[in-house]
Amino acid sequence: MSDLLTEDFRSIVLNSTDLLDVRAEVEFTKGAFENASNFPILNDEERHLVGTEYKKNGNTAAIALAEELIKEEGKEERVKQWLAYLAEHPNALLYCFRGGQRSDIAQSWLKEAGRDIVRLKGGYKAFRTFLMDESLRISKETKTIIIGGYTGSGKTILLNKIQNSIDLEGIANHKGSSFGNNVSIQPTQINFENNLAYALIQAEDKKYKEILIEHESHNIGRAFMPKEVYENLMDGEMIILERPISERIDVSYDEYVVKAQEDYVLTYSDEGVKKWVEDISKSLSKIKKRLGSENYTNIEVIFTEASNTSDKTLKEQLYKKFIHELLEKYYDPMYQFQIEKTTIPLLFKGSEEEILKFLEKRAS
Repeated sequence: MSDLLTEDFRSIVLNSTDLLDVRAEVEFTKGAFENASNFPILNDEERHLVGTEYKKNGNTAAIALAEELIKEEGKEERVKQWLAYLAEHPNALLYCFRGGQRSDIAQSWLKEAGRDIVRLKGGYKAFRTFLMDESLRISKETKTIIIGGYTGSGKTILLNKIQNSIDLEGIANHKGSSFGNNVSIQPTQINFENNLAYALIQAEDKKYKEILIEHESHNIGRAFMPKEVYENLMDGEMIILERPISERIDVSYDEYVVKAQEDYVLTYSDEGVKKWVEDISKSLSKIKKRLGSENYTNIEVIFTEASNTSDKTLKEQLYKKFIHELLEKYYDPMYQFQIEKTTIPLLFKGSEEEILKFLEKRAS
């Protein structure tokens, strides 16, 4: 095996190092790392066959089968793909699952082609273990300020104006509410955990005295924060962002209607708005029980009218009425309940401008 190995996983995170992943596609899809690209040495079917052979007849037989499956033509094609990737990402590192035969073989093939590459000692498994351990340690050692506030207050907008913040919803690719789905899918659970670890390690390296995060539940859409990490992050002090209901409606309209429809149109073209309407209707139906039959029917009628009218001014008015009803009947009571039962001590409350001034004074 080659001595071109590294286990300096921290530098990979801090430098956002590119990674060449030679695991099978099914492994990569389940979980990988930021800046990793997948060019398998064995495809899914080949990996399955080789794995079966290994269990039945041992390592030597498995290697022989792998060589038979790949053959010389397959080897040339794989090396060609890797070299093309490395031409664009010259500092990339190499890994397979455990840092064993697949990455060692890939490394030797590349060397034969005149290209040295360093591979991760212990592979994906060792790097993933490092990230999970660091995520737990840093979340425990780092002081946090939790930004709370009613839906539409602009908490994410505020966070993005603060350097020492981590956008949990951004990492989860979800707005953290019943209507928070983005048109692009959320990361897998493993990728969410890996990406959160990256963010925590990078924040710690900047030596912030504290980091700011949004007040979240364990789940952000389908992404679930590991229990201990979540409890550590929420063990801080809270700042409540206050904003008048009229402004909250405007913020929600811009985020959940205008920008959301633009994203849907980019993805689905002419069918974008129709698809958005369908998805919002599905989300609305999921909270029918909590809303109650009368409130649900009233809100559904308003949304349908807004979606069907061709009058742009009336459409905006109706969508804002729809948002107002949702805030008043669904989001606000739910958040009020959460605030009343929270044990997080209150540090400050105020407008965005007041909070930014408070934080600036606190940091000085």
